Amino acid sequence: MFLFHHFLQFIFSLSISTTMDFSHPSVFLLSFFLFLFPCLISSQICQKNCGKETLKYPFGSGPGCGDPRFQPHVTCSQQKLTFTTHTGSYPVTSIDYANEVIYISDPTMSTCSCTVPSKGFGLNWDAPFTFADRTIFALVDCATNSSSICQNGYDDGSNSKLLCDQGTPICSLLYSCRPISTINLPISTCCVYTPVNLGPSFEMDLQKLQCPSYTGFYNFNDQQSDPEKWNYGIALKYKFSVTNDYPGSCDACERSHGVCGYNAAFNSFICNCPNGINTTTDCYFISSFNSGFRNGVAWLIYPAVWSFFWFFL
Repeated sequence: MFLFHHFLQFIFSLSISTTMDFSHPSVFLLSFFLFLFPCLISSQICQKNCGKETLKYPFGSGPGCGDPRFQPHVTCSQQKLTFTTHTGSYPVTSIDYANEVIYISDPTMSTCSCTVPSKGFGLNWDAPFTFADRTIFALVDCATNSSSICQNGYDDGSNSKLLCDQGTPICSLLYSCRPISTINLPISTCCVYTPVNLGPSFEMDLQKLQCPSYTGFYNFNDQQSDPEKWNYGIALKYKFSVTNDYPGSCDACERSHGVCGYNAAFNSFICNCPNGINTTTDCYFISSFNSGFRNGVAWLIYPAVWSFFWFFL
C-alpha cells in the first residue's frame, strides 16, 4: 500500500504537469485509480448494531440508514437506541423483529419498585407505530372525580374511549407494592385499560385525566399474582407499509451483507455495502469485485499500468 501511495503521487504530479490535458495517459490513469482506490479504503456507513442491539430494516444507525419514515422516531446516539415522541425520549430495551414489536421504557413510569410523577405518554400521529395488544396501562392515584374513572370517554365529546376497568385485580395487585401501599391509596383511585386506546390524538394527558402517575407493562412473565416480576415498559407494534410486506429490494441487500438505506434527497432505496459504496440493488457485484482485487488482481494490474504508462510517456 506504501508503494501504491507513492505511485498515485507520481501519477498526480504528471497529470498536473500536463496542464490537465485529459487525452494524456497519466490523467486517464489518475482517473482510473481515483475511481478504484475508494473501494479499498472505505467502510460501511450504515452500522448493523447500536450498542448491544442488532439493527435491521426498518431501523438504522443514522440519517440515510433504514427507512426514512422511522428515522425521526428511532435513533442511535453514542451506541444507545432511543425512541422519541413529542412527549419525550425513551430508551429502547429490545426489538422483536420476528413479531415486529419494539419495547421501550419510560423513566417517569411508576413500577412496583418506585412511584414517580409523570406527564404521561403519547405517540406522534404520523409515526408508523401503534400500541401492541399486550400493552396494559394503569393510571395511579387518580382523583375520585377523574374523567378516566367517572366517564367512558374524553371531555371533548370524542367517540374514542379509554375502556377503563376498575374491576380488574391488576389495581389491587399494584397497590400491594410497597412504594404504593405506604401512600395508603384507595383502590378506587386506580384505573386500568386494555387494549390501549388513547383517543384520536394518541395522547395520555395525565394532567387532564387528573392522575399524577401511571404504569405500563406488557408481560406478566408467568407471575400474574406477583407485580414485582412483571415486565414494565411499553410494547409498540410497527408496520413496514400499508400491506406490511417486507421490501424485496431490502431482503436482497441484506442477503448480500449490505444495509438497507435511502437517498436523503429523494428518499429512494439504496443498499449500503461493506466497502461504503451505495447501490440501488445489492452488494453481490461489489463484494466479488473487491474480493478479487484484494486477492491478487491488484498485483496483475500494477505491472500492466506501469507498462501502459511507460509506453505512452
